[in-house]
Amino acid sequence: MVDNISSLVNQTPSSVSASGKSQLGKDDFLKLMLQQLKNQDPLDPLNSEQYTAQLAQFSSLEQLQNINDSLTQSINTNYLLTQSVNNTLTAALIGKGAKIKSDKLSFDGQDTAQFGYKLPAQASKVVVKILDSNGKVVKIFNDVPKTGGDHKLSWDFTDDEGVKVPNGDYTVKVEAEASNGKEIKTDIYSVGTIKAVRFTENGTSIVINGIEYSLGDVYEILDNSSNNS
Repeated sequence: MVDNISSLVNQTPSSVSASGKSQLGKDDFLKLMLQQLKNQDPLDPLNSEQYTAQLAQFSSLEQLQNINDSLTQSINTNYLLTQSVNNTLTAALIGKGAKIKSDKLSFDGQDTAQFGYKLPAQASKVVVKILDSNGKVVKIFNDVPKTGGDHKLSWDFTDDEGVKVPNGDYTVKVEAEASNGKEIKTDIYSVGTIKAVRFTENGTSIVINGIEYSLGDVYEILDNSSNNS
């Protein structure tokens, strides 16, 4: 009889769904055990060893479920507390400058956009290109720094002919080569002022230069003097 209850408790969700339940809990386990006692054969009653084993199984199941419930409640509480603290702190960032891990720029009538790149080492050649949403190059920066480190640039939203580009989304591409001709991987970032903070079901996000970013995209929070330089 112990094996009967164990087999029922260990059934997969699909095997018990026919009875209307996706899993068996401690209440179901206890009902099964009491049903066994109620329907046992008077001429061959459940012996004490089997009954003790079933009680032990029930006790273990109850303890495990209680532990699981306590852990779940603790995790949920910690998550809500952390989210509340993050929301409070993030709201205070409005008006601050930020360096964002992104190669995207958005033009909606503003004067300039600031962006940059980081070289891990000295490069022999660096070319920065701005591409429109169709992948067409509209602007090329040839005379840019080649030393290792961070380098910030500014774009006035004009193409190579000096004509203002249309409103829309643009992408920054950096092509860097070492002296041996091998490509150097560069990190690209945009720089701007945090204009808004949004609280969504997917977490907290910030809005910079008309683009929404997650907090995980933030490289650095800048003071106003660094942002404007």
